[in-house]
Amino acid sequence: MYRNFFGIEENPFSNTPDPNYLFMSKRHKEALAHLIYGVEGDSGFVLLTGEVGTGKTTLCRYLADRLPENVDMALCINPRLSEVELLATICEEFSIKYPSTVKSVRGLTELINQHLLTLYARGGRAVLIIDEAQNMEYALLEQVRMLTNLETTHNKLLQIILIGQSELKSYLEQEKVRQLAQRITARYHLDPMTAEDTENYIAHRLGVAGLPAHLFNAGAISEIYKKSRGIPRLINSICERCLLGAYAAGKRTITAALARQAAVEVLGLPVKPIHKSAAVLYIAVGLFLISVAYLSIDPWQQNHLPVLSQSSVMKQVRYKGLDWMAKLKSLTWHDTAQPPNLNSDTEKPE
Repeated sequence: MYRNFFGIEENPFSNTPDPNYLFMSKRHKEALAHLIYGVEGDSGFVLLTGEVGTGKTTLCRYLADRLPENVDMALCINPRLSEVELLATICEEFSIKYPSTVKSVRGLTELINQHLLTLYARGGRAVLIIDEAQNMEYALLEQVRMLTNLETTHNKLLQIILIGQSELKSYLEQEKVRQLAQRITARYHLDPMTAEDTENYIAHRLGVAGLPAHLFNAGAISEIYKKSRGIPRLINSICERCLLGAYAAGKRTITAALARQAAVEVLGLPVKPIHKSAAVLYIAVGLFLISVAYLSIDPWQQNHLPVLSQSSVMKQVRYKGLDWMAKLKSLTWHDTAQPPNLNSDTEKPE
């Protein structure tokens, strides 16, 4: 629908990890540098963590597409496996053939070791990248740690890159995994993008798709940054919704109002707080009712209520109280309209 409207062939804000749309912010460049260090180094583990949707998997795919010819890579994107299943996955990724009778940790590890030694003898390198590593059980992490023991006298035969969400960073701080944590030689946490990065990110993706950067005006970009908090996945979702909204409205420019509505549709309708004037009204009525209750109980036996009830002032108070209560019924917690004018008298008391 909106593709024909804007004259594009693909969605520029797809959340699939397409390396062609990778925007290299300062943070992403630093994260990529750590991954490259993990490929070229020979010291064990490299750790990349970040919030959900910050672009870790896209960086991983970008790296995989640009590895040198002498680097043999195994990529595990589903680490919810048993130890044997993980080793079998590594064998498949490295194209290591093994008989169906080999189903033990020891047998598979030996096959991997032989492959790594052969690769090393040819001047090659081997890298294992485990994505979504925060889902790995303790036993599986221990098995991965044991793989770093595959080495020659001078070099590690296998470099391991762990990529995961923030929970992985916290988990590796625990005492029971200290042996693995001590083998991590480089760590990087990928934070969300800044406001400036967000503007450049949107312009970059529009440019790759062949759209002008001014399609989103400054107000729209500011609104998208505030609602997405700089997380690329949320930016993509909101921007795609903006394109659909612009198509539906027949607009060629995406404004702050359109971006705000798109964010509501993507992230969910925010709960509207009670109107400030209505809140004051609730408090005033509450105090009025408390005063009436106090006079009715009359704890000090002062007999104020009969006297007050006959005064003209009290008659006005009773009238206003009933009037306020009636108007309160018309208010709702989500009412954003102006509160009723409580000083307007539609009927005078006798």
